[in-house]
Amino acid sequence: QVKLVESGGGLVQAGGSLRLSCAASGAPFKFDSMGWYRQRPGEQREMIAITTTAGTTNADSLKGRFIISRDHAKNTVYLQMNNLKPEDTAVYFCNADKTDYEGIERVYWGQGTQVTVSS
Repeated sequence: QVKLVESGGGLVQAGGSLRLSCAASGAPFKFDSMGWYRQRPGEQREMIAITTTAGTTNADSLKGRFIISRDHAKNTVYLQMNNLKPEDTAVYFCNADKTDYEGIERVYWGQGTQVTVSS
């Protein structure tokens, strides 16, 4: 059973940094893509960044402050968050995607990790 586990969330002051990690277990394959999303209070889940073998897609509003990276050998994806602002307070979710040889796409989500930025 594939499982994604996020870590690294917590409470930080505005202007600070955090690094989130998402480790995948139970996957006998490499994901086609891995990425990060967040859901702020009262809002819909939004994409932060996704990385694939073809490259990286970033949300324009967060580009430059949030940096995604991936360790393929460890099936792990990271999110470096710099110059955090109170409006970055949200639950951050890891996402992974795999399309098998039959063309069936499977999407996996972590349980989320809370990031709270105080002013």
